[in-house]
Amino acid sequence: MFTYLSTRALRWITGLLLVLFVSYAMMFYGTGDPIKRMFIDLREGSMTVDDAMLDKLRAKYGLDQPFPVQFANYVGKLMQGDLGYSIREKRAVLTMVQVRLPISMQLGLVATVLAALIGVPLGVAAALHHNRRLDSLIVGISVFLNAVPIFVTGPLLMVLLVLVLKIMDVPFGWKGIFHSQVILPVTVLAFSPLPTIVRQTRAAMLEVMGDDYIRTARAKGLPERIIVLRHMLRPVLIPVVTSLGLIMISLVNGAIFVELIFNIPGFGKLTLQGLQQVDYPIIMAVILIGTLIVMVSNLLVDIVYPFLDPRITRG
Repeated sequence: MFTYLSTRALRWITGLLLVLFVSYAMMFYGTGDPIKRMFIDLREGSMTVDDAMLDKLRAKYGLDQPFPVQFANYVGKLMQGDLGYSIREKRAVLTMVQVRLPISMQLGLVATVLAALIGVPLGVAAALHHNRRLDSLIVGISVFLNAVPIFVTGPLLMVLLVLVLKIMDVPFGWKGIFHSQVILPVTVLAFSPLPTIVRQTRAAMLEVMGDDYIRTARAKGLPERIIVLRHMLRPVLIPVVTSLGLIMISLVNGAIFVELIFNIPGFGKLTLQGLQQVDYPIIMAVILIGTLIVMVSNLLVDIVYPFLDPRITRG
C-alpha cells in the first residue's frame, strides 16, 4: 500500500507541475504583455498608461523577470498556500476561491447523486428491455440530452417551469443548497453527466447479462429482482465509477454555464470572470484546482474499485 500511494503521489506531483508549467508558458509567451492586457480596457480604448508606470507594475508583480524565475516563484508561493493576487479585483485569489469553490462543490455533489440515482436505474431498465420500445426511448432521451448543451436546456427549462407552468419562482442567486431555488440549477447540471451514466450502465448490464453465473442464477429459479440487485448491480457500477473523472470534468464545464444562467456566485462564474478579464492569477488558480479535482476523482476511483471488484488487487 505504501509503495502504491508513493507511486500515485509522484505521478500526481509530476502531472500537476507539467500542467502548471505548460499553462504558465502559454500565458507568458502566447498572450503578449499581461500588464497591458489587464490594465488597458480594449473595449473603450480610452485608457493610456506611460511606459514608466507599466515597468513599475511589471516589477511589482514580478513580471519583469525571465520565465524560469517567474515560474519558480509561482511554484514557491503555491507551496506556501499563496495562489496569487487578483489585479482586477484587488483581492487574494485564495480568499475568492474559498468563498466560490464550496458553492460549486455542493452543486456538483448533489447533481452527481441525482444523475446517478436517475441514470443507473434507466441504464438497467434499458438493458433489461434491450431492443424494445423502452430501450429505444431511454437511449433516445440520452442521445438528445448529450446533444443539447446546457446553455440551451437551462433557459428552456426556466421558461417552461417558471413562465409556462408557473410551478416555481425564478431561480436567481445563491441562498444555500437546501433552498428551493437550487432545484432547477441542480437538475440542469445533472443533465451533463446523465447520458454518460446511462450509456455506461446499459453497456455494462448487457455484458453482465451474458455471464455464466447469471444464467446459473436464473436456472436456480431466483427472481429477476434478486438477480439484478445481488448479482448484477455491483459489476455494473464498475464502469460508472471508473468514468468519475470524465463526469467531474463535465460538471466543471457545465457549472460555468449553470452559474452564469442562474447568477450563482460559484467557482464556474469565477472561471468565466478570470477569462473575460484576462486575470492571470485567477486563471492559474482555476487550472490548478480543476486539475486537482480530476486527480482526486481518479484517486477515489482507485480506492473504490477493489471493493466493487474483489478480483482487482494492488501489488
